[in-house]
Amino acid sequence: QVQLVESGGGLLQAGGSLRLSCSASGRTFSSYRMGWFRQAPGKEREFVAATTWSNGYSYYADSVKGRFTISRDNAKNTVHLQMNSLKPEDTAVYYCAASPGGTHSSPLSYRYWGQGTQVTVSS
Repeated sequence: QVQLVESGGGLLQAGGSLRLSCSASGRTFSSYRMGWFRQAPGKEREFVAATTWSNGYSYYADSVKGRFTISRDNAKNTVHLQMNSLKPEDTAVYYCAASPGGTHSSPLSYRYWGQGTQVTVSS
């Protein structure tokens, strides 16, 4: 059974940092792209960042570029999202997802999803 489990969310003030983690199990994800999405109340799920296991190439949404960094630990089948200089508009539920291919920024390309972790940034 494939499982993606996120951790590391929380409540913090603007300007702070958080590190989210996603632990993947149940299959080999070496050929999958791993991504982070987020969804704020009343809004659609939006792409945040993605990385490939094989070459480590990373993609970022313009809204987080320069503040967020996605990284992976192949040995532990884990993906991290380091979030710095957080803003109130970063408040959302953050989801980890795994994609076998397709457009890196489209949720439709992702086959497996975690349950999400809440990040709340106060002003």
